Amino acid sequence: MSKVLVHIHSDLELRNKVTLALMVALAAEKSGHEVTLFLAADGVHILNCKSAGEIVGQGTGDLYEHLENLKKTNVAIFVSGMSAKARGYNETLLNGYKAEFATPDKLVEESIKSDSVLCY
Repeated sequence: MSKVLVHIHSDLELRNKVTLALMVALAAEKSGHEVTLFLAADGVHILNCKSAGEIVGQGTGDLYEHLENLKKTNVAIFVSGMSAKARGYNETLLNGYKAEFATPDKLVEESIKSDSVLCY
């Protein structure tokens, strides 16, 4: 199977884009691909979604439900530490996720290792 990197940098205002990105990541993982998720810039806000119905895309699902499903997978999640800090988040943002803070070097490394890079 392939290695897929899904890089999300969009703000929650782009609800169709962020929900689509997670829907695609989950579909790839379900199909047996090795999936890595990298959240940067405004994409770090995604992990702050705390309830169903808060962010719902048109035909792309509920962000909260996608996040809950993501917790049940082997998807590695990297979150830009600089982006998180600039937006007022600390380590508690990562609670409940298989996630860690990372630098731009990690994004480059994961991009090079992947067979496909999808950006949202």
